Amino acid sequence: MVQQLALDATFAALADSTRREILARLGEGPASITELAAPAGMTLTGMKKHVQVLEDAGLVVTEKVGRSRQCRLGTERLDDAMAWITFYQKLWERRLDGLEAYFTLRTNQNTNTTTNGESE
Repeated sequence: MVQQLALDATFAALADSTRREILARLGEGPASITELAAPAGMTLTGMKKHVQVLEDAGLVVTEKVGRSRQCRLGTERLDDAMAWITFYQKLWERRLDGLEAYFTLRTNQNTNTTTNGESE
């Protein structure tokens, strides 16, 4: 249940394009709230709210440095989300492989039936 809540928070945070842009920027290195807000044309208050959502989800870590707040990526939650995605990716790949095998078998059976029917 706790893992489910963490995943819900992670995916909810990732659902917003602004927050995904913040994560992409932080992938280049740490940045202050001011540095994150400027290119987005956003107020500091608005940016702080986005960063807080990311921090609550464990995707970002912040620390006060002097008069500014430095942000950096926190990878633990992304690892959890990636493990969840990978599990379902493998599950669907197996299912689709089975479906492909079924259609291949059916196609081969139909081809053999047609070929045998034409020979007679």
